[in-house]
Amino acid sequence: MNAFKAFKTCVPITWSPNLYITLVRGIPGTRKLHRRTLEALRLRKCNRTVMRWNTPTVRGMLQQVKRLVVVETEEMFKARKAKEANHRALRPPLVVNHLPAPPASCSP
Repeated sequence: MNAFKAFKTCVPITWSPNLYITLVRGIPGTRKLHRRTLEALRLRKCNRTVMRWNTPTVRGMLQQVKRLVVVETEEMFKARKAKEANHRALRPPLVVNHLPAPPASCSP
């Protein structure tokens, strides 16, 4: 199960005041009604996210295009963005010394 499906299954959407909607499937090849619904939601390109209020109208639109989008609550969206930012964070550089090792001196 991918992360988006895991997010979708574990959160009751009706309790969240704001919904973050991400288009995860392409628009070409979809029904005209679905394209118009995505246009009304202001989703035009894949992997773009919009924030909408949680109203019955928006939930009905999402029910219609549920196979094309992923719905997240505000907490889930912030957690995902923090995880992505942490993944992209700068790490300390590796220092590799290419100089030959100093000869070991043995005194008898």
